[in-house]
Amino acid sequence: MNKKIMILGASILQLPAIKCAKEMGLEVIAVDMNPNAIGFEEDVTKEIISTIDIPAVVEAAKKHRVDGVMTLASDMPMRTVAAVSKELGLVGIADDTALKATNKACMREALHEYGVPIPKFFKVSNKKEYDEAVKQFSCTFIVKPADNSGSRGIFLVDDLSDKKGISEAYEYSHKYSRNGDVVVEEYMRGPEVSVETLTVDGECHVIQITDKLTTGAPHFVEMGHSQPTHHPKQIADRIAEVAKMANKAVGITNGPSHTEIIVTEEGPKIVELGARLGGDCITTHLVPLSTGVDMVKSCILIALGEKPDIEKKFNKGSAIRYFAQKAGTICKIDGVEDAEAIDGVRQISFVEKVGAQITEIDSSAARLGFIIAQSDNAEAAVHVCEAAMKKITIEIE
Repeated sequence: MNKKIMILGASILQLPAIKCAKEMGLEVIAVDMNPNAIGFEEDVTKEIISTIDIPAVVEAAKKHRVDGVMTLASDMPMRTVAAVSKELGLVGIADDTALKATNKACMREALHEYGVPIPKFFKVSNKKEYDEAVKQFSCTFIVKPADNSGSRGIFLVDDLSDKKGISEAYEYSHKYSRNGDVVVEEYMRGPEVSVETLTVDGECHVIQITDKLTTGAPHFVEMGHSQPTHHPKQIADRIAEVAKMANKAVGITNGPSHTEIIVTEEGPKIVELGARLGGDCITTHLVPLSTGVDMVKSCILIALGEKPDIEKKFNKGSAIRYFAQKAGTICKIDGVEDAEAIDGVRQISFVEKVGAQITEIDSSAARLGFIIAQSDNAEAAVHVCEAAMKKITIEIE
């Protein structure tokens, strides 16, 4: 009898896990509240349930007698993963770890207690507490919802004399907070990286370090990634060390993590950690292209209680770059075939078609599309992406 894996989410984010599990000969139970989710088009058992409806998902897991449960690149289902793992005695994360990995305030408190380098921060539950927290800053700070992801609700405050702007930052961030809590923290200056790890039986393995490119203030939406990091070995080793400390602090003993870090003048400091694989094609595409390690398959095996192959097969460069855009209607997309013909281009994707109305890039979900490339090193892979982008014409009116 084939083993059964429950995958929380059936959107485009989870599709690589669904496809991988099917290729492994597993029976897939896919869970998503959207009956038209793209993952449901695969040969899966459908459960049309919200991935954060913990009681309903637990009952479905019991009904199907699943052998493992996971989510690929989404934060909010992590608490459901923990609940299913606990109820069915499966490999997974604990309830406490799921909370620390999905609530930025709880995460900051856990990291601080463990001595992990982090910025100065305050958790606030209302406007009055926010106003008091703001007084503790004499320089630029960031306001973000405690329990959201994908750059939603993040706002930079760089003018401390702008009382209206400071108030607007709270209102903007607060509306994206599910539980009403907001985090106010020191703005860290320096290049940003993420660390892709797999923990097996309590030992955290750093698979790759990713350099990141963002829109910058005020929303800091990620516009590109490249691997391996350009940082020298001494700094890369410290980045890896800090990421491992963070994993221990939140209690990950089996499974993946995606840890975002700013390399400040004082050294690497944690932005946040997710107890899941990195999104933005980082772990589904870039890691395999730069290392040969299949992190998706590894996570499925870990969830099933089996040992993954995490040895690097080679050392190449990979990169992804997102298209720039403005608000309006897409009138034309040309030159894709010419771009695809460039040596090293591995994928060109658009999430919107001609005729669609789009916004400016204020969150990860707003981005129009991307190019993925592979080459001998990270710099060359980025160059391939940029060369391909020059071949493509996008008209927005």
